[in-house]
Amino acid sequence: MTRDDPSTTVGTAAGTTAECPYCGSENTVRDHPKGPGLCRSMHYCEDCQQPFEKFG
Repeated sequence: MTRDDPSTTVGTAAGTTAECPYCGSENTVRDHPKGPGLCRSMHYCEDCQQPFEKFG
Protein backbone atom coordinates (compact mmCIF):
# COMPACT_ATOMS: atom_id res chain seq x y z
CA MET A 1 0.00 0.00 0.00
CA THR A 2 1.39 3.40 -0.96
CA ARG A 3 0.33 6.83 0.20
CA ASP A 4 0.34 9.97 -1.90
CA ASP A 5 3.17 12.34 -1.13
CA PRO A 6 1.39 15.50 0.17
CA SER A 7 4.33 17.65 -0.85
CA THR A 8 3.65 16.91 -4.51
CA THR A 9 0.20 18.51 -4.55
CA VAL A 10 0.31 21.66 -6.69
CA GLY A 11 -2.29 24.39 -6.51
CA THR A 12 -4.49 26.03 -3.92
CA ALA A 13 -5.46 23.03 -1.79
CA ALA A 14 -5.50 23.51 1.97
CA GLY A 15 -2.06 24.21 3.32
CA THR A 16 -0.58 25.12 -0.03
CA THR A 17 -1.10 28.88 0.08
CA ALA A 18 1.28 31.29 1.74
CA GLU A 19 1.47 34.99 2.47
CA CYS A 20 3.52 36.84 -0.10
CA PRO A 21 6.64 38.34 1.55
CA TYR A 22 6.67 41.22 -0.98
CA CYS A 23 3.09 42.57 -0.86
CA GLY A 24 1.44 40.60 1.99
CA SER A 25 -1.25 39.14 -0.27
CA GLU A 26 -2.59 35.65 0.33
CA ASN A 27 -3.63 35.37 -3.31
CA THR A 28 -0.81 32.90 -3.90
CA VAL A 29 -0.44 29.44 -5.35
CA ARG A 30 2.18 26.79 -4.82
CA ASP A 31 4.08 26.91 -8.06
CA HIS A 32 6.20 23.85 -7.49
CA PRO A 33 5.80 21.21 -4.78
CA LYS A 34 9.48 20.98 -4.01
CA GLY A 35 11.92 23.79 -3.47
CA PRO A 36 15.70 23.80 -3.42
CA GLY A 37 15.59 22.03 -0.04
CA LEU A 38 13.31 19.56 1.72
CA CYS A 39 11.81 22.25 3.97
CA ARG A 40 11.14 24.77 1.17
CA SER A 41 8.53 25.00 -1.57
CA MET A 42 8.10 27.48 -4.40
CA HIS A 43 5.05 29.78 -4.51
CA TYR A 44 3.82 32.48 -6.85
CA CYS A 45 1.91 35.65 -5.91
CA GLU A 46 -0.98 36.38 -8.27
CA ASP A 47 -1.18 40.03 -7.14
CA CYS A 48 2.42 41.25 -7.47
CA GLN A 49 3.44 38.41 -9.80
CA GLN A 50 6.58 37.50 -7.86
CA PRO A 51 7.83 34.00 -7.13
CA PHE A 52 8.99 33.28 -3.57
CA GLU A 53 10.02 30.43 -1.31
CA LYS A 54 8.09 29.24 1.73
CA PHE A 55 9.83 27.51 4.58
CA GLY A 56 8.16 24.77 6.54
